[in-house]
Amino acid sequence: MRTELRLLLVDDEKEFRELLCIILKKQGYLVDIAENGSSAIDMINKNEYDVVLTDMKMDEVDGIQLLEYINTLDRKIECIIITAFGSVENAVEAMKKGAFSYFIKSNNPQKLIFDIEKICKIKYLSEQNSLLKDEISRYNYILESKSIDFQKSIRLAEKVAKTDSNVLILGESGVGKEVLARFIHKYSNRKNEIFMAVNCHSFSESLLEAELYGHEKGSFTGSYNMRKGRFEASHKGTLFLDEIGDIPLSTQVKILRNIENKEIERIGNNKSIKIDFRLICATNKDIKNEIFDNRFRKDLYYRISTVIIEIPPLRRRKEDLPILINYFLRKAENDLKKKVKELDDDLMDVLLNYDYPGNVRELKNIIERLVVIAEDERLTLKDVNQYDVFSSSRFSNSKRSLKEVRQYAERNHIIRILEICDYNIDKASEILQITARQLYNKINRYDIKLKKKARSL
Repeated sequence: MRTELRLLLVDDEKEFRELLCIILKKQGYLVDIAENGSSAIDMINKNEYDVVLTDMKMDEVDGIQLLEYINTLDRKIECIIITAFGSVENAVEAMKKGAFSYFIKSNNPQKLIFDIEKICKIKYLSEQNSLLKDEISRYNYILESKSIDFQKSIRLAEKVAKTDSNVLILGESGVGKEVLARFIHKYSNRKNEIFMAVNCHSFSESLLEAELYGHEKGSFTGSYNMRKGRFEASHKGTLFLDEIGDIPLSTQVKILRNIENKEIERIGNNKSIKIDFRLICATNKDIKNEIFDNRFRKDLYYRISTVIIEIPPLRRRKEDLPILINYFLRKAENDLKKKVKELDDDLMDVLLNYDYPGNVRELKNIIERLVVIAEDERLTLKDVNQYDVFSSSRFSNSKRSLKEVRQYAERNHIIRILEICDYNIDKASEILQITARQLYNKINRYDIKLKKKARSL
């Protein structure tokens, strides 16, 4: 469970400093040292530390002053005061100033290590809590769906979550199949155990089997250690096989046996290992056509599809777009540390009428791109058109006239040619087969911002 901590040890007594540093490093901590408070401040400003252990009595900047400086920073740094002169008064002062604890040099170092381990546990729990909050927020935006079709999918997911039935999730790429699988796991009786996800499309046949079943030491070239596979690692928890439609037929036979018997064999070992897992699979393929074309086994399909949940594409649940846009906008603001107060009506109109062939994943990427390019706290369609936020070949807005669509395409093409030509007007106009004056007129008409000073040959 240990969360790796980086420590800064500050003490003007060289022998004690070096001895304590050795003790802490033997415990597996990353330790930097500073010989006085001034050096410590420089190091804190340049590096990230989780804990500062500082001597109380030092020349110039003492331990209390260093503690006070740390308190002015907007960083989660815990401070432990160390001194050779233990007294109740000093302890009370240090704790009032925000010290995590107080250590007397003559005491057993194990007490200090115990305090650091407490900080480690607190940090780990804080990180886990943040991850949990992030997961819950993701589930919330799904549950707020206004789409009747998607509400049916959610209700079915809630029902099946309480069972151990195998689930097959169907849907186009980017609709959120893994998010729904995690939702099922989170509301299941296995919620406190592992959720093990495997993207079957990302591995070759041989690598996929090694990934799923693990291997013994020396079972093949490069296998220097024993390694558990994903099946074994998912014991007591949930195994999520994403893009199961891409698994080769030879591997499908083995997986069918594993699901039926709930046991596997590591590569290089004939010993069967019993495993207890809940199986959720997903695919973006038409699985029945795959069966008809002999690319997917019918018996495996029946085994994995006790319950089938289909997620509709985003273009079939556009009533959810305002919720999703707001969610991804707030998330991007938080992740990128950048404030965007609002989107103008024209831009919102485009976002609400676009068909999103890449579904929720594409919407997320578009919103993040919008926040990245934002030059102030309000995003407008005029700003967005300066950049290729939407692919012009896929851009679709039912409320735009043919003239507007042509102008949009022409503007983006001019921008690309100018970039290719390093903003050389004569060269760009030659490629576009118009005069330099005509190109200047179009640049002004479309309000194209030249990133470099336009120049002629």
